[in-house]
Amino acid sequence: MENTTLTFRPFTVSVSAAEVADLQDRLARTRLPQPSPTDDWDAGTPNFYLREAVAAWRDFDWTAAQERINAVPHFTTVIDGQTIHFLHVRSAHEGATPLLLAHTYPGSSIDYLDLIDRLVDPVAHGGRAEDAFDVVIPDAPGYGFSQPLASAGWTTARVAEAYDRLMRGLGYDSYGIHGSDNGAMVARELGLLEPEGFLGLHVLQLFSFPSGDPAEFEKLEPADYAGLEHMQWFQSVGISDSPVGLLAYSELFNSFGNGTSLVPLEKILLEVSVNWFANAASGMSRSYLENARADAAEEGAEPRVSTARTGVAVFADDFQTIRVFAERDNANIVHWSRFDEGGHFAALERPDLLTADLRAFFSPHS
Repeated sequence: MENTTLTFRPFTVSVSAAEVADLQDRLARTRLPQPSPTDDWDAGTPNFYLREAVAAWRDFDWTAAQERINAVPHFTTVIDGQTIHFLHVRSAHEGATPLLLAHTYPGSSIDYLDLIDRLVDPVAHGGRAEDAFDVVIPDAPGYGFSQPLASAGWTTARVAEAYDRLMRGLGYDSYGIHGSDNGAMVARELGLLEPEGFLGLHVLQLFSFPSGDPAEFEKLEPADYAGLEHMQWFQSVGISDSPVGLLAYSELFNSFGNGTSLVPLEKILLEVSVNWFANAASGMSRSYLENARADAAEEGAEPRVSTARTGVAVFADDFQTIRVFAERDNANIVHWSRFDEGGHFAALERPDLLTADLRAFFSPHS
């Protein structure tokens, strides 16, 4: 894979007072739609949630949030003609494991703010010096501050190639990746590439589905059938001018797992604020269009099997990866853990549990 020299520029999130005032003015003039008869999540984002969230957003302290975001080093570079924004925090501990964190949809690099210190300074969080990571957290093209989207064709496979170039450009000869949702798909694409020095992928989901072979179902355990029911719910779920429209569009932060999300409203508002000020709605939507087109072009092809070292953490209220199906498509699953609490946005919900699982998977002794 081509490894050209990259130029890195420091980046600071800087939202003007006029932009903040414009958001406040739009929020003050919010007109909610007529509620559905039951005003619940079955018909989309309900008014009762939007009413509470809009009120909280009007009180949200963006100045303090921006200071927190800028407390870690930010950079931009250009890869394949596209501006890529990323956070890069090196550990003070020698021999730290390089780790790329790939964000969710509709998230951004902000997903992982709560993990950074836990990963780079494990001793301060109950770990050992040898558990330390250097972390690199990019915004995928069209997400967060990786704007504007310069061209079409940014599938997860292309993003994976760009991330490998980013890590090589930063001087890392080996590294691992963690991801959830869109980030999990990018991580598996990196597993399929399995570049030299690749330490493996740790994901919250492997999106492997039944092939139709009855023999697969003979191997299922009782817990797997419960997972299949959750999978059916997952498959049934599925802005740039209206902040409330963007808030409603980002309902997965609250509604994923059929209302079991543990993401606090303040963290949801931080995520949505970043996407609002970055004007990211169009780019996020575009990524799914590109993947749908790529999938259609490959319709009928045999699933590609990853042989990369793979770890899976299954959280109770997330998409339930079925191990029988996952092992069909991923031949080197060496780590599998289950958690009784937490869901799709585990980095925002249960950062301590996720940190411990990352340490376990990437430990040099595992």
